[in-house]
Amino acid sequence: MMSAKSIPVEELDEQQARLELARLAAEILTHDRHYHTDDAPVISDADYDALKNRNRAIEARFPALKRADSPSEHVGGAVQDKFEKIAHRVAMLSLDNAFSEEDVIEFVDRVRRFLKMPADAPLAFTAEPKIDGLSLALRYEKGRLVSAATRGDGSVGENVTANARTIRDIPKALKGDAPDVFEVRGEVYLAKADFLELNRRQEAEGKQTYVNPRNTAAGSLRQLDPSITASRPLRFFAYAWGDASALPATTQMGVVAQFAKWGFEINPLMARFETVEGLIEQYRRIEAERASLAYDIDGVVYKVDDLALQARLGFVSRSPRWAIAHKFPAETATTLIEDIEIQVGRTGALSPVARLEPVTVGGVVVSNATLHNEDYIAGIGSDGQPIREGRDLRIGDTVTIFRAGDVIPKVLDVDLSKRPADSKPYQFPQTCPVCGSPATREINEKTGRMDSVRRCTNGLVCPAQAVEKLKHFVSRNAFDIDGFGAKQAEAFYHAGLVKNPAEIFTLQQRDDASELQKLKNRDGWGEQSAAKLFEAIEASKVIDLHRFIFALGIRHVGEGNAKILARVYHSARGFVDAMKAARNGEGDAWSDLVNIDGIGPTVAHALVEFFGEPHNAAIVEELLVHVHPKDAEQVAADSAFAGKTIVFTGSLERMSRDEAKAMAERLGAKTAGSVSKKTDLVVAGPGAGSKRQKAIDLGVEVIDEDEWFTRIGS
Repeated sequence: MMSAKSIPVEELDEQQARLELARLAAEILTHDRHYHTDDAPVISDADYDALKNRNRAIEARFPALKRADSPSEHVGGAVQDKFEKIAHRVAMLSLDNAFSEEDVIEFVDRVRRFLKMPADAPLAFTAEPKIDGLSLALRYEKGRLVSAATRGDGSVGENVTANARTIRDIPKALKGDAPDVFEVRGEVYLAKADFLELNRRQEAEGKQTYVNPRNTAAGSLRQLDPSITASRPLRFFAYAWGDASALPATTQMGVVAQFAKWGFEINPLMARFETVEGLIEQYRRIEAERASLAYDIDGVVYKVDDLALQARLGFVSRSPRWAIAHKFPAETATTLIEDIEIQVGRTGALSPVARLEPVTVGGVVVSNATLHNEDYIAGIGSDGQPIREGRDLRIGDTVTIFRAGDVIPKVLDVDLSKRPADSKPYQFPQTCPVCGSPATREINEKTGRMDSVRRCTNGLVCPAQAVEKLKHFVSRNAFDIDGFGAKQAEAFYHAGLVKNPAEIFTLQQRDDASELQKLKNRDGWGEQSAAKLFEAIEASKVIDLHRFIFALGIRHVGEGNAKILARVYHSARGFVDAMKAARNGEGDAWSDLVNIDGIGPTVAHALVEFFGEPHNAAIVEELLVHVHPKDAEQVAADSAFAGKTIVFTGSLERMSRDEAKAMAERLGAKTAGSVSKKTDLVVAGPGAGSKRQKAIDLGVEVIDEDEWFTRIGS
């Protein structure tokens, strides 16, 4: 699908960014379903990855806008019901993306900054082709294959052990000595020649041919009948690992080299480099060889070679800090804007969507584009300056679509020479197209300019917003009720069965007591399907705290922020009571909230505004009558720092500020940006000023970096 953002990330204002994140979340979720669950993507892997990259870039620039359903907080797709589930002991994460040499340079610089390494300090990376296939985790115990799982959603995958055993590149037993437990990860793929031969056989037998090697490989691996998998010439490259009782080497190159000794195929183009120039040269070399390779690739992956440095770098969101995928560029095409339609989101934002004359770009048919906002359509950027040299977008315009990393696809420009003579500027609606309420633009407090997003003012009553909030509540990373998806949310709302999230959990009770039409007797339902839905609703009542917080759909509270809040407040009751106590924007509760590392004023205001609305507060209390959010797990509970609040201040010399925070959180501590009476420890580097002094005044313990490393045993 097309994304209509000719505005680079660095030029977006807050409201444009918010609208763009909304579009990206919806679009990526759709593609997740097509790609991971159905094995039938409608865009290329490169295009999908680029969408996620833009989403992450916007979140990095506007962290307070991170959505509850942020695509950066999850990987993969839902596990199919036809397979047993296998929980990954070490999460299978996705990679961040680079689309230019500048991005690669920034990645390396970012690694150095995090590690506080000077520019001339030795730092080696590996570079290898990014295989376009299906990720697979192979668990070996005592050297023998015991299970195989797809990536799934990154936390839980599908058990495809029987099928994996049929792939010749996957050894059933490792050669030589191996650790007691070792999980080898890699990519299942079909070679180009094998794919062509498979299609020739399909055609000869009068059967439907397959679309591309990646989809075919994924579908072949996820067959219920292993004999079908065995009939397909699937291959496997090993390049990573998960759970392991021991590692055979201290570097990425060393571990992968051991894979070959154990009997795996490894990519011969993998190489080690100590300069950015070397990485980019390898990228160009592989790109030049791309067409002649026996398998499909869509980029080159760079990884920090030293495993100790990988451990220090850790992870951000759902990606490792120590790796990145440098993607190959794409194409352009020309098409017509046939219409512009307005959609209303759960926060009331009016989102313009361009309906395009279908056009093939990079092998993918594109027919839609989300056009940010009315300023974007008018040719005005986030800073009030012209974009596209001030050329507006109109129905009937001929536009150039650019499928590149930053925006995929992107409205690059409009051809005024082909604009119809009777063309008129697009008139953005001043009222909500669903409920007819006024749609207004507010003044942005940060910029002092009018927000670019126009919102419906009838939040509690607008059917479009209510439906979207219901859809969000039952989405995959929220309650994820089997049989209760977006389609059912919309149907139940309009049928008057479920008007708000709390009513989901009284649906069976009301259905049993009703003398009117029972759910089982409604169109599309039966006794068995209704019973299964009620069972699924009942099963969903016990839920992780962060998923519960996420499900509420609070503005600016994405899955990442929900996890932070869950970790800080520990229980649902503790969270709700704290938010109510903070609603006046003052006092200890407010101070505690706004000083949570990663939250900040924008998110804090959104939280108290949500709970300050009586309707929302009542719904939450009603929810807590029916559902039972689990207390958040306490990380590293045996650590001396578990549950402590730590402030890092001054110029840290042995670690970057980000590394310090990550380190503290791994030990079960909370980090804060300011010192208060609830602070347990201040780690002060050279130049520490007011925060150090405040800690002393409050009687809070202050230590230096050396003492910090002594206490954590490093």
